Amino acid sequence: MTTAEIEFLINDQELAGAAQSALESHSSIASVTASPLRPVHNGFKAFASGQNYEVSEIAIVTLLQGVAHNRPVIFLPLTALGRHQHQTLISTQALSVEDLPGRTVGVRAWSQTTGMWVRGFLAHQYNVDLRSVRWRTYEGGHIAEQPEPTWAERAEEGANLAHDLLEGRVDFAVMGNDRPKDPAVRSVIPNPATASEEWAEKVGYVPVNHLFAVRESAANELSGAILDLYDAVSGQLEARKAGPGIPLEPYGFEALRPAVTAAAKYAWEQDLLPRPVHYDELVAATSAALGVSASRLGG
Repeated sequence: MTTAEIEFLINDQELAGAAQSALESHSSIASVTASPLRPVHNGFKAFASGQNYEVSEIAIVTLLQGVAHNRPVIFLPLTALGRHQHQTLISTQALSVEDLPGRTVGVRAWSQTTGMWVRGFLAHQYNVDLRSVRWRTYEGGHIAEQPEPTWAERAEEGANLAHDLLEGRVDFAVMGNDRPKDPAVRSVIPNPATASEEWAEKVGYVPVNHLFAVRESAANELSGAILDLYDAVSGQLEARKAGPGIPLEPYGFEALRPAVTAAAKYAWEQDLLPRPVHYDELVAATSAALGVSASRLGG
C-alpha cells in the first residue's frame, strides 16, 4: 500500500481526531476518511467481514467472535468505550435479582456486549444460574455464523424491547443508552453506582464495551501508521485519567488484560464463542501482524 486510502470508524470525536492526524502524517497514505456512520455498531458487521474500514472501534464480543471465527480483525489495545453496567438491568416491576429465575429478560441481541457483562456479573457476583432465566432476544449479532444458544428465544418479527418492557411482556430488560425515559423504569440492583464501583475494585477492571481493531491487511502493510495511531490515541486516553483507581479507559496489553480476559471467559460460558479465546493469542496475533514485540504496545 504505497498510496493507501484509509477509512476509519470511531465514535469519540477526540479519539477520532487523534487517529486521523496520526494517519494523515504518513506519506504512504493518500487519504484518510472518518466515517460518519452512527450509531457506530451498525458498521461492526461490515468491518468484521473485511468489507469496510481499515480501523474501527468494535464491540468486545464481536472482536472475540471474529477472532474465534478467523475473521481478518486484529486487536489494538485501546479502549473506545468503557462504562459501568450494573444500572443497565431494569424493570418496571418491584423485582430483585433474586426474582430472575423463571422470569423473562429481554436483551437486544445475545451478543450485545452490555448483555454479556450483565450476565457475567449476575452469574459471578450474584450467583444466578443463567439457564434458569428465560432470555428473549430481538436481533442477531455481527458474526452471522455464531448461533444463539438454545437457552435463548427470539422475539417475534416486529417486536420491540422497550415496548415489551413497558407493556409487561418481559419482566426485566438489559438496556443502556436506549433505556426508556419512563418513570416506571427502575434499576433492579439497588445503588447500582456503588455496586459497580465495589465490583470493579474486587475484580480489578471496569467493563469495556468497545475496543479498537485493525483490518489484518492494514496491520501488515501500514504497521508504522497503525503504531503512530496507537501512540496518539493512547496519549489522549492517558490525559483523561481521573487519578488513582480502576481506569475507565485502559490502554496497552497489560492494562486491558483483566477486562478482556474476563469478557472472553464470560463469552465462552454464555455460548457466545465456538471455542475459548485466550488473551495471549490476541497479543501474539497483534504483535505478529504489526511486526513488533508486545512491549511496544504496553505488554
